[in-house]
Amino acid sequence: MNQKENNSSFWEEKYLDNSLGWDLGGPTPIFIQISSEFNPGKICFVGCGRGHDALRFAQKGFDVTAVDFAPSAIQAVNNLAKKSNVIVHAVQADIFSLTPKYSETFDYIIEQTCFCAMHPNYRINYETLVKSILKPGGHLIGLWFPLDKTINEGGPPWGTSVEEVKTLFNSGWKIKKEEFPELSIERRKGREKLIIFKKE
Repeated sequence: MNQKENNSSFWEEKYLDNSLGWDLGGPTPIFIQISSEFNPGKICFVGCGRGHDALRFAQKGFDVTAVDFAPSAIQAVNNLAKKSNVIVHAVQADIFSLTPKYSETFDYIIEQTCFCAMHPNYRINYETLVKSILKPGGHLIGLWFPLDKTINEGGPPWGTSVEEVKTLFNSGWKIKKEEFPELSIERRKGREKLIIFKKE
């Protein structure tokens, strides 16, 4: 499969052009809350972007690995971490290359706009990936987006639905929490849903 979004240069251009509709310029409000609710552990941000959320979790004592395809994103993560005097393990890589090196490594994985960034043909592979790099009993903390767009409308971002997400993360997973966050930013209210899965 040779989709444009499966190429690091596609994402690098987005950063160089500053075409970053997903970048809030700071941590995501719901993740600020979650970073204080969960016990610190090893956490991986897949498709971490410029690392605002990764930085927040590092500041709360989590052992953070932040992965992105785009070199400029990883440079931004490193700059943020250095400026804030925290440690973030920034990895410039295709997320699908994380196994076997990171097999059963993480207590938590944060999903936000990585799922919608990849071509839908890769979503089954994505479920396999996150299951393989999570420890047994680990949590996939997902802010699933955009729910108001169909796959037929194209992407990225590629649309999804709660039904698709639950079907995909059905075998070997248990839903621990599901809600439309009150803390969603205005332009995403009702368009994203927090679903936290626990790996069984």
